[in-house]
Amino acid sequence: MNVKKLKDSVIAEIEARRHQLRDLSLKIHSSPELGFQEVKAAAWLSQYLEENGFSIERGICELPTAFKGSYGQGKPAIAILAEYDSLPKLGHACGHNLIAGCAVGAAVASKPAIDRFGGSVLVIGTPAEELYGGKVIMAERGAFDKVDMAMMVHPGVHDTATTQALACLGLEVEFFGKAAHAATRPETGINALEAMLQSFAAINSLRQHIEDKARIHGIITDGGEAANVVPAHSAATFLVRAEDDAYLEELKGKVLNCFIGAATATGARLEYQWGKARYATLRNNLTLARLFRQNMRSLGRKVQLSGSSRVGSTDMGNVSQIVPSIHPTVAIAPVEVVAHSPEFASAAASEAGIQGMVDAAKALAMTVVDLVASPEIVIKVKQEFIGK
Repeated sequence: MNVKKLKDSVIAEIEARRHQLRDLSLKIHSSPELGFQEVKAAAWLSQYLEENGFSIERGICELPTAFKGSYGQGKPAIAILAEYDSLPKLGHACGHNLIAGCAVGAAVASKPAIDRFGGSVLVIGTPAEELYGGKVIMAERGAFDKVDMAMMVHPGVHDTATTQALACLGLEVEFFGKAAHAATRPETGINALEAMLQSFAAINSLRQHIEDKARIHGIITDGGEAANVVPAHSAATFLVRAEDDAYLEELKGKVLNCFIGAATATGARLEYQWGKARYATLRNNLTLARLFRQNMRSLGRKVQLSGSSRVGSTDMGNVSQIVPSIHPTVAIAPVEVVAHSPEFASAAASEAGIQGMVDAAKALAMTVVDLVASPEIVIKVKQEFIGK
């Protein structure tokens, strides 16, 4: 069977499985689970792969909701990554249910290409992308050490073959003051909430003097318990983002000074902890990206090589520092719909969302065909990655 016929069979296979993949995706959508709590989603995805001839390793990297499904044993080892965590109160407002359905659909449809040309296709289930950087932990624990290339597709509002992503690091801060009656003896208290509010004001001033794509944003998670009590404790969570790791390191010091200054001004004691999971910038492998774009275009989608300059962060960046990777986007909603919104959550369960998932699965599987059928392309992918 030649490459063209294999690609045609891939398309037919995914189309035949459309209803299965739709049902699986909607089942995950209707049962949203937060990071590291995706027990149902991980089980459903593993079961689907196992029923379709994949060997399953559950709880890899000492993470109970991470898994790996494997078909074939040779090289190249091509990983398709699945995400399946949701957002607090918003559910699947980033469309990870579609990423999950796309990953397993593409992998199962790739089996004939593995049988024909050799190599192996893996589905690596990566929990907790949203808040905790599951892939960061998995990368550190060796999940991608034997992988030759990694791919996934994220739902969005544009069809693009590459994605920009900022380096990102979390910050947890607390102020400890002294409680007092806010009316009779306020002079005896130390206001921990006031320290937090001053910190926010200082960060707002700092924003005028940082690089264009850098971002600092946070929420107060504790601001006191009663209006007539001087708050003795306040807490907040922040994210700090930058275009590269060097500027992120510089920005860390400036952000921290905002809190140190507020502690000095109010007399409150500051405690802080930088997040353990540091999201790296994303390295797009253009050889892979162009293959994916060509395959998506063959399905009738007008895919651009690069898209919007508006960028967030993803732990796929950490994977892309280890192996050649792509993280394209597939449009499932109009451009005015923003991610992490109720409207995007609805789009992730819409017919447009399902069509995006199906098209992305077809394109990923066809890209697997290209890779296993053409050793010279694999060499080119690797040479680009190492800078040759």
